[in-house]
Amino acid sequence: MSSQPAAATASAPPTAAVLEARSVFRFRTVEDQQVPIVRDVSFALRAGEFATIMGPSGSGKSTLLHLLAGLDLPSSGHVLLDGADLGAGDEEYRARLRRERIGFIFQFFHLLPDLTVEENVTLPLRILGQRPSKHRARVDGLLQLLGVEALRRRLPQSLSGGEMQRVSIARALVTQPALVLADEPTGNLSSKAGEEVVALLRSVCTKLGATILLVTHNPRDAAAGDRVLFLHDGALRPQSELTGGPFRVADVFHRLQELGI
Repeated sequence: MSSQPAAATASAPPTAAVLEARSVFRFRTVEDQQVPIVRDVSFALRAGEFATIMGPSGSGKSTLLHLLAGLDLPSSGHVLLDGADLGAGDEEYRARLRRERIGFIFQFFHLLPDLTVEENVTLPLRILGQRPSKHRARVDGLLQLLGVEALRRRLPQSLSGGEMQRVSIARALVTQPALVLADEPTGNLSSKAGEEVVALLRSVCTKLGATILLVTHNPRDAAAGDRVLFLHDGALRPQSELTGGPFRVADVFHRLQELGI
């Protein structure tokens, strides 16, 4: 395990970035002063990579995730999704990019209570004007991979928390997005269910080649990534990045101790 990215070999040219942050700042006005919530964040996420951003409560994780998703705009700097600058257009432009290219996994599942599991999973397809019946094989494969195939006719109220999160993962993947953003995806689950969800995300990355960025304060969840970035007081600690994962949870704890986080 190394704290520095491995050098690219001549036979393996670098893959284009799916997500890139370039010197991103976000300020908030506090008592008539501009206070930086996100400070000079720069990093790139490659296709098929499972990266995690680890930071304590109040470190700026939620603000950064909103910027990366185009839900908020940087005070300065740029966020690029598949090369498209999220700040280059209006909110309609950003909403279209989110619908077409980003899948979201939330802490609180946000399943529609009157829709079945299958209807919740296929909802993003219908929003894009696509017929779910044309994507039957993909939907069936996702339900099977995530262990909810037998639940497809059930309503969310009859599911456990872990089952609901599995459904939300399938929903995030159904449009084959360029990027999946996971915001504290185990924060509302038991320890056992959380471990299962993280293992599923790892499997999704491996089997489907999904590109995942998971934001968390949980060292166990962070350890599942190929790469762990550490956020503190709104800034990344690039020299402390862990690469070559997944890792032992102890590796993440040790790095947190070194950083004094």
